[in-house]
Amino acid sequence: MKKSSLISAALVASAAMLVLAGCASGGTTTATTAAAKRACVILPDSASSTRWENGDRPALTSGLEAAGYTADVQNAQGDKNKYATIADQQLTKGCNVMILVDYNGAAVQVASKAKAQGIPVIAYDRPIAGADYYVSFDNEKVGGLQGQCILDGLKAAGKDPKTAKVVYVGGDPSDGNAKMFHDGADAVMAAGGIVPVFSTPGTWDGPTAGTAFEQAYTAQAGNVDAVWAANDTNAAAVITVLDKNGKVLPVSGQDASTAGLQNVLLGKQTCTVYKPFKLEATSTVDLATKLLNGETVTVDKKLADGTPFIAETPITITPDKVETVVSAGDASATEICTPALAEACAKYNVK
Repeated sequence: MKKSSLISAALVASAAMLVLAGCASGGTTTATTAAAKRACVILPDSASSTRWENGDRPALTSGLEAAGYTADVQNAQGDKNKYATIADQQLTKGCNVMILVDYNGAAVQVASKAKAQGIPVIAYDRPIAGADYYVSFDNEKVGGLQGQCILDGLKAAGKDPKTAKVVYVGGDPSDGNAKMFHDGADAVMAAGGIVPVFSTPGTWDGPTAGTAFEQAYTAQAGNVDAVWAANDTNAAAVITVLDKNGKVLPVSGQDASTAGLQNVLLGKQTCTVYKPFKLEATSTVDLATKLLNGETVTVDKKLADGTPFIAETPITITPDKVETVVSAGDASATEICTPALAEACAKYNVK
């Protein structure tokens, strides 16, 4: 046999061995493709709500992994510089999609960097200028439900909304949702005749919200009939001040946190608004998959800046509805029903 023929035969044999090796390993190409399908997620903090770590992280992680993604989920812990650093690290490793919860505007620059690399950006829960899509709950509806709770609470207390002294304790104005919560609540309460006597500077920090409310309470000489609080963290801070002064008033909230649900059961908080984060996470994973597959995406509405908005529906939780949150697996009866809550839990069948 000629030398050239021997070389050709060796090359053919080598190629055949490579093909067989690929088959035996179960398909290296498929594994590589799957490993390259990375979803980069940045959560904002742990202080503004317990939902980010206890709810959204596991829901997004499990949903993304089930859809075939490698999920890189990190938390900026209330630090804009850390937010930027996490994003740079994720982008260096590579992202097929970025899912961002904004923190004080930190996500805007990250979204810009991602889009410059051709990476689709989904604004999760909070709007972000420049995002491709926004997935959240109908936030004006959230506020509207809160506003209705205040009206219902005043009615139950025998107070006329037109003369009631209501204080507003809103969310951080750097969070685009905060304005939507406020506007939705204010529209419903205004239609019922409420004109707020005081609005505190907005924040998602509980102690800051409590200090601001206490100042408002003092300025009103304690003459307050109800408090619109934008979330359960702010509501808890308000309730601490009311407890200290021996008062129980209509107070709103949102997130269906353990503390919020406890305050609802105790009658210290008129309602909390439940936003089943699993729906939000599922919609986000579905959207990411469709975007990467080039499929058509149908949206419910658009934000004022034109960003396509997929909106989930929030739910009002009063004492008789607390069990629905527990049954859905989004709250623990063991954590809610402490000895101090035993009677209320039995009354409302929370178990």
